[in-house]
Parts: sequence; structure tokens; C-alpha cells
Amino acid sequence: MCAIFGIFGHKDAASLAYLGLYALQHRGEESAGIVVRNGRKARVHKGMGLVSDVFAQETLKGLHGELAIGHTRYSTTGSSSSKNIQPFLFDHKKSQIAIAHNGNIINALGLRNALEGKGSIFQTTMDTEVIAHLIAGSEDGDFRANIIGSLSQVQGAYSLVMMFNDVLVGARDPYGFRPLCLGKLNDAYILAGETCALDLIGARYVRDIEPGEVVFIHKNGLEAVKPFPRAGHRMCIFEYIYFARPDSNIFGRNVYLTRKELGRHLARESPLDCDLVMPVPDSGNSAAIGFAQESDIPLEYGLIRNHYVGRTFIQPTQSIRDFRVKVKLNPIRDVLRGKRIVVIEDSIVRGTTSRIRVKTLRAVGVKQVHMRVSCPPLRFPCYFGIDFPTQKELIAARHSVRRISDFLGVDSLEYLSRDEMLNSMPLPKDEFCTACFDGNYVMCPNKKICKGILE
Repeated sequence: MCAIFGIFGHKDAASLAYLGLYALQHRGEESAGIVVRNGRKARVHKGMGLVSDVFAQETLKGLHGELAIGHTRYSTTGSSSSKNIQPFLFDHKKSQIAIAHNGNIINALGLRNALEGKGSIFQTTMDTEVIAHLIAGSEDGDFRANIIGSLSQVQGAYSLVMMFNDVLVGARDPYGFRPLCLGKLNDAYILAGETCALDLIGARYVRDIEPGEVVFIHKNGLEAVKPFPRAGHRMCIFEYIYFARPDSNIFGRNVYLTRKELGRHLARESPLDCDLVMPVPDSGNSAAIGFAQESDIPLEYGLIRNHYVGRTFIQPTQSIRDFRVKVKLNPIRDVLRGKRIVVIEDSIVRGTTSRIRVKTLRAVGVKQVHMRVSCPPLRFPCYFGIDFPTQKELIAARHSVRRISDFLGVDSLEYLSRDEMLNSMPLPKDEFCTACFDGNYVMCPNKKICKGILE
């Protein structure tokens, strides 16, 4: 889920990278970093915390150069520590390589063991560093071939921005799990994880980097190649459900409109008679609008979000999550008291967050609490960059919908079916990865869990 951003050919590259990461802050709040190249020298500044905490104005003024890449982290691989902050910057054979990664490499451990057997010394616990070592260990004299050859050994999900000396590189895995787009600001080229980053800096969206595509951006322009065997697309459907900002276009389509459509299908499939529809801010807002419009039930924002508190789902420990749930959302008693409400959630992962919210609603005098979820139950772990790598973290993997309803303390609970979720999507059904719902993985490191491997 991490944020990635790259820019080539602009004198204010560091400041624009900062703004790009600021727009993408929702994709990771753990750490932030920017690498800038000025002539033959690259500089890096990074730290734990939000983008605005890591970078002061004076810091940005000291990051000179026309090429920059940036990253904000949401950890799925590697511990939460300063040594794992990206982008990583390496010196190798008179070259400088920097890399920032969104995704998850499922064969990273095997590759790491092989590299260490050949003498590689790793400085972090990140799967991203494996890619850098593969590039550095390549024997081919051409850096383009080195990068392509290294990525051909990698399995899993990746959208990458890299700096190789004075060249900006972007790459997306052959299945296209994670988004990556190309933009332009006057003569400068930009790579970003979502289009909302382009909007903030006034850049023009050009196109998506296609699955399996590698682009090299330098003083002579842009080179694009598709060097990998063709694979069927498996774009992460959870990007539309939860991750991406609603004002972004990902995989070529708008997120807000897609989430509204999820809400409309949910209302058709699981109708009920209530006094008001209430979203759980912010990722449930769009689906709630669609649900209210389709069911002709008034929409009310009965929970008000404290925007100075981060997203609970992406915090690294359960104790922190529980505390932030309490300070993040506050109910409007006069709106909710005595009402029969339907709460619209985008998803239920562990269930603890939703349970606390329901208790809060009961405490202010809500008469009935019904919950509708704009995706199917999450029953299988994700190996491609979402923070539920084991089934024990998924309440729906262990309990029926009825048991989950009892645990949450709601009067009724219904999920959107898999078929209706796919019918809500703006792209063909077979282009999405839905493994977290149905266990059908295109690749999988845990054969005990995977129901099927699609080829």
C-alpha cells in the first residue's frame, strides 16, 4: 500500500516530490523519504512519521536536483524501524541506485538466502533491498538489461520507482497488482502511485504504466519496454474498495464513482427499512452515498472524524489501533439518538474496530444498528501488499456471518456478494485479484492456504 513518487527534469524536484507524497499520505504513515540527484551526487533525507513531520522547509531547500524519488511506508514486510525507511540509496561500481517500492515480493526470502550465499550483506529486513542486490550483482554491462534481468527473477506484486544515476525508472509487475501512472508537468516527467498526486502539483495525467512495463526516463525522453512474458491482469480490487483516495483514477477509472456503485449494488442485494444511512468515515463515504441514493433513505454523517488521527487499519500494533479508534470518530448524539441506522463499512478485517464503533453508537441511544459491508468477507491472507498476511487476523476466516454479527453487537450484518462486487467494477471481472475473498491466487507461497493457483 506504500506511496511512491518520482520526477525527472524539474528544478524543484524535491519540493514537488514532497507535495506528491503529501497527497499520497493515506497510503502509509509510518515513515517518509526522498532521494534527490544533483549532477553526479545523490542526497537522501528520511525519517519516521508523517511527510510533514519528516520534511521541514529548510530541509527541502537543501535537496537540490532535477531528479527525485519519494516513498511513504506502510509495513507488510520488515519491521517498523528507521533502517527500513525507503527510498534506499546504494553506491555501486561508481553508480548510485535508489529504489522505492509498493507491493510485496513473495520469493524475497529465497532470493535473499541465495544472495547472502554469494556474499551479499543486507542492511535492512525489507524485500525491496533484494531487488537492489539483484541489480548490483548483474554481470551485464547495460543497466537497462540489469534492471530487467533482476525483475525477471522477482515474483509477487511491485510498482517501483528507481533512480539509476541520472535516469528515472518506473516498473510494474506483469499482473499489475498495484497502480502506477505517468504524468507531465511542462517538460518534466512524473511517476506516481495515484493520480491525486498529479492533481496537487498541477501535472497532466498521461497514462498508466501498463502491467509488465518498464520505463526509462532521461534527458533524451522516455523509453518504454515490455520485456516479460504476457500474463493475465490481476489488479488488486481492494484498491477500489479501501486503499486509494476517492479523487484518484486508478487502473484507468475513478475510485469515487466505483465505490458509489458498490453501495448501489449493496442496497439492491441487502435492502432494509431504516431511518438513516450512516457511513464510517472516510473510506465508507462513497459507498454510503450510493446505498442511500439507491434505497431512498436519508444519508447522515453521524460520526465525525478527527482528521489529525491516522488510519486505524494501517497502524502496526493492535493496542495502538484500539486507542485510535476511540479518538478518531465521535458520534453526533442528536442525530443518532432513537434512530434505526444502517452503518456502511468498506470492509471488516479483524472486527475489533467495528465492535468499538457499535458500542459507541449504542451508548448514545441508537435504537437499532444494522451493518452493511461493501465487499465480501475477507477470508484469505494477502501476499501482495495488504497487512493481513495470515488467516488468524481475519475474523471471517474463523467465524460465520452470524457469529461475526454477534461479536460486533449489531442487529443485522450483510456483506456484498463476490458476484455483485465484480458487477460493480468498471473493468472486466477477470482482470482483478480477488484472492482475499475466494482463495484463488495467481501465485502463492503457502500451498496449505491457497485454494487454487490460476495460470
